[in-house]
Amino acid sequence: MQQPLKILFVSSEVAPFAKTGGLADVSAALPKVLKDMDHDVRIVMPKYGSINERRYTLREVIRLKEISVSVGGKVVHANVKSSFLPDSKVQAYFVGSNEYFNRPGFYVDPETNQDYPDNAERFSFFSRSALEILKKLHWQPDIIHCNDWQTALIPYFIKKLYKENSFFVGTKTLLTIHNVAFQGIFDQKALPLVYVTKDEFTSNCAFHFWGKVNFLKAGILYADLLNTVSKTYAKEIQSCDEFGFGLQTVIKKRSRYLFGILNGIDDQHWDPETDKFIPVQYSKSDLSGKMDNKRALVESQGLVFQPEVPVIGMVSRLTDQKGLDIVSKVLDDILNLDVQMVVLGVGEKKYHERLQKATTKYPKKLAVNFCFDNELAHLIEAGADMFLMPSHYEPCGLTQLYSLKYGTIPIVFSTGGLADTIKHFSPDTPRGYGFVFNEYTAENLIKTIESAIDVFQDKETWKKIMNRAMKLDFSWHKAAEKYVDLYYRLKT
Repeated sequence: MQQPLKILFVSSEVAPFAKTGGLADVSAALPKVLKDMDHDVRIVMPKYGSINERRYTLREVIRLKEISVSVGGKVVHANVKSSFLPDSKVQAYFVGSNEYFNRPGFYVDPETNQDYPDNAERFSFFSRSALEILKKLHWQPDIIHCNDWQTALIPYFIKKLYKENSFFVGTKTLLTIHNVAFQGIFDQKALPLVYVTKDEFTSNCAFHFWGKVNFLKAGILYADLLNTVSKTYAKEIQSCDEFGFGLQTVIKKRSRYLFGILNGIDDQHWDPETDKFIPVQYSKSDLSGKMDNKRALVESQGLVFQPEVPVIGMVSRLTDQKGLDIVSKVLDDILNLDVQMVVLGVGEKKYHERLQKATTKYPKKLAVNFCFDNELAHLIEAGADMFLMPSHYEPCGLTQLYSLKYGTIPIVFSTGGLADTIKHFSPDTPRGYGFVFNEYTAENLIKTIESAIDVFQDKETWKKIMNRAMKLDFSWHKAAEKYVDLYYRLKT
């Protein structure tokens, strides 16, 4: 039997402490399951100003007060506090600095809606702090699991700045790329933060990216292993600039060290049998509660409940990446069908305006909520009949997995994690549990929606599709086993 591992999980956001997207959910769920598998896993994240210390019982750790951290040419002190992930025994360490993290936003200044100009310095400090914490704790991890550009300096620091330090001799690094579109690209003022001189900053430098400094690129080149969050996305980001965002050649050079592992879902929070946010709980063996939730959803949105009319739900950022460009082109066509539609999300101004106009034109068919409301997100998953997620690219996606769990049939474009998780229904096969289009056009989108509506009219067939979807297992336990396999691969 293999020995339990010591794993440090480093992330810039972890739910429920701090969240902007799916990274936070992954950073909470995966460590919990690893702990349940008897591994010694701990988390390091920034102590943002918005984190409520009393609510989450953050405590001072004497040996972690006033840790001296070198940031380029200066020394900054990190004050680290500790707590536990709620409902778990996973210890979390919070890197505090009034200079860097006591701000209203995590990455973006809410007043300007622009990235903080010192983000390179902030996350260089964070990455160095994570390593200094380990030394102060005298806790030597087998694996440091890094996530996205904010922690991508850690593999580089270990192999460059700490290469003579015996403390890290047995420590290996895994870097997970959650979305390669976000790379941590900065001007050359960031070079001192990574201890590279201007003379060294040539095209052969690990950080060099069209004259800019690229944190993620260096992490890709220095991490012992890499993974991303679906097998298809792992192939896509090596294929072309559209998916690799300029790093496709670099990633392809390391393809033998790159793996695709689908994210899981936290079924403690996303399960129609136990969901506290929905009016009526239900299961695949008793779907009666689904209709009650449908009524609750449409009536909460000011629409008239019509049991025979399919409800299309959408919970998404309202951006091009999420498919709003093609949705907006055929929005009138969609709403001229015999459907109702409920949208939840925020995003680009042009899509807010487009959807707002449509609600005026189709007040009995469309309801839009320009916000993020967790309770409403659960109700949409439980009350809608179909879930629209036509992302142009999608590394993994979680909401389509929630939809399957709730028997809300996804309509998706075949890309990334959507291609890996949603199998197209055809009357000729009993295997499909979604509706998938393979060419990214508005015309294909509307044809696929029309096809789904046609099948919806056949209640027995639709019930079979729902049952098939709800039987699928996308829990974190399966994903965690694959991560553990990677960890042990690093130790051999």
